[in-house]
Amino acid sequence: MGNLGRRKFIIYGSATLGTSLLLKACGGSNTPTTTASPEASPAASPEASPAAAGGGGTIKVGILHSLSGTMAISETSVVDAELLAIEEINKAGGVLGKQIEPIKEDGASDWPTFAEKATKLIDQDKVAVVFGCWTSASRKAVLPVFESKNHMLWYPVQYEGQECSKNIFYTGAAPNQQIEPAVDWLLKNKGKDFFLVGSDYVFPRTANTIIKEQLKAKGGKTVGEDYLPLGNTEVTPIITKIKQALPNGGVIFNTLNGDSNVAFFKQIQAAGFTPEKYPVLSVSIAEEEVKQIGVEYLKGHLASWNYFMTVDSAPNKKFVEAFKAKYGADRVTNDPMEAAYIMVYLWKQAVEKAGTADDLDKVRAAAVGQELDAPNGKVKVFPNHHISKTVRIGQVRDDGQFDVVWATEGPVAPIPWNQFVPETKGFACDWTDPAKGGKFKVTKS
Repeated sequence: MGNLGRRKFIIYGSATLGTSLLLKACGGSNTPTTTASPEASPAASPEASPAAAGGGGTIKVGILHSLSGTMAISETSVVDAELLAIEEINKAGGVLGKQIEPIKEDGASDWPTFAEKATKLIDQDKVAVVFGCWTSASRKAVLPVFESKNHMLWYPVQYEGQECSKNIFYTGAAPNQQIEPAVDWLLKNKGKDFFLVGSDYVFPRTANTIIKEQLKAKGGKTVGEDYLPLGNTEVTPIITKIKQALPNGGVIFNTLNGDSNVAFFKQIQAAGFTPEKYPVLSVSIAEEEVKQIGVEYLKGHLASWNYFMTVDSAPNKKFVEAFKAKYGADRVTNDPMEAAYIMVYLWKQAVEKAGTADDLDKVRAAAVGQELDAPNGKVKVFPNHHISKTVRIGQVRDDGQFDVVWATEGPVAPIPWNQFVPETKGFACDWTDPAKGGKFKVTKS
């Protein structure tokens, strides 16, 4: 989230792919309390996928994010969180008695480059795992690499769902852990008329497809929908359309990213849109974005995340303190950073349960059922390779932090195949059962 600008995107099939939002919330605990669920240990798949993790007392891991280009402003912070986790684990004795050796590669905010770097990390560097990507475009670009080589990617950013790969573990939110609860809360508390505004790539368009179906099912109404190309700041026409569609006010659901958000929030304020009359709920605005855009333009508006820096828990306090101690007292944490931090710990636990970092099928099997007392709350890896997460809605306050105005009572189980969209309604994913795999029709008992 907190970045300004996404100008490159590619097209996959008929859908434009771009960044899976700049999502950020606050993250991880300094030394998480970990427990492994004994019952969740699915059988390994028939063909083992060995990963030469490196000898000499180290386990090589890949870190693949944009260290340059338009996405660097967000992804470098995620790298910081991953390196913090690795440092903590190494200081505590490493994994299976070995130190973790991170190998960083720069995806350079260019999706084909992500695929090239993923190939290098796997084939040349012989890493045991890759922690990486931010945008859906980059994830879609590397997906064929990890699947064809039967390797492993851990992906830390909330995304649009409608995907469930054996070779990816998703530690960001699925739509039912962010978008759908936000819509329900808005219908109950802010109104039934929605205008949908987003950047023109896969996440916003898929998210808005879900929202439109959800509003139909719940008695709400989509009064308008509009998109801007990534990096475009010409928001005046959209604001004019919102005025026409919502003359007496209403809900604005915002999936804009990058520079577009700066222009959008400044201009809606200039147009007289107040949070009371035109509440904007964003899924790409977190603590860092608030700092960059200016709290004076965002105060009173809303965001939906699993984690905010203000979450009051011992694991979160430890994480924030450790992050600031390492990187500076002025730094903030956010949702993707927390998801990135905890995924390193979840992988560590899986490796220790498997007794190896090299046999990726054993590690995958061991990962399912792993639990962690994370900064956002207790999380658990499900058979669909997503994790359970607490859902929160926050309101921007004077200091640029978020007051949590609503939260689920506990973690919400992930549903990657959306149940509002007719094409995927009734489908699920279960990698612990070879007969089910990435997408199967649920039969009612």
